[in-house]
Amino acid sequence: MKLNLVVFCGVFASASAFIGAPQSLASNRAHHGLGMAVKLIAEPEGGEELVAISPMADTRMKNMGEFDGDLSEKADGTVYNFWLTSRADGDLIKKTRTTLSKEAAKNANFPGFRKGQIPPYAQPQITTFAVQESLIRTVESAVESFGLKALPGSDGDVTINEEVKDMCQGYKVGDSLEFTATLNAIFDPDKKTTIDARKDAAEEKEEEALASSD
Repeated sequence: MKLNLVVFCGVFASASAFIGAPQSLASNRAHHGLGMAVKLIAEPEGGEELVAISPMADTRMKNMGEFDGDLSEKADGTVYNFWLTSRADGDLIKKTRTTLSKEAAKNANFPGFRKGQIPPYAQPQITTFAVQESLIRTVESAVESFGLKALPGSDGDVTINEEVKDMCQGYKVGDSLEFTATLNAIFDPDKKTTIDARKDAAEEKEEEALASSD
């Protein structure tokens, strides 16, 4: 699923967005604290592991090489393709869902329900939007954490490798969700010095560890 590095806005501008057949949710989950098990897409071979400027829990990023496709706008630097694995925090999803529910209630006007009341069959859709927005916010944080700079417009689209609808099936609000993603971005020139220093420090630490093991 492709998502853009922008905050979702106005998705509940019309109550008609919720009208549809009621949906059922499964009750099984992977384990406490994580949403229902969704098999993650396998990590691609190769690539250069990035060192984070400000580490994020359960998050890794790899530079898979220069992007050789077409861009709609000229970038400020060399564009690379990145692979990411991370976890959308359960508290973030819960808070996002609460905010979206309040916004939805302001415009909700369903036949057979009081004005401002959201029917049960619309609740799974709110959860889906909350998960989508939380995934994007997590990717945004990772981009910042690893010293990258997102591309503008459609060039900054992020591909979530797993199906969001599968993540939401049986999801319990408050649980965290693991995912992988790919995106195109550039290294932030304002953070290059810090990135290089972190990389050198990591390489030096690795060399020391290898020397001590001999």
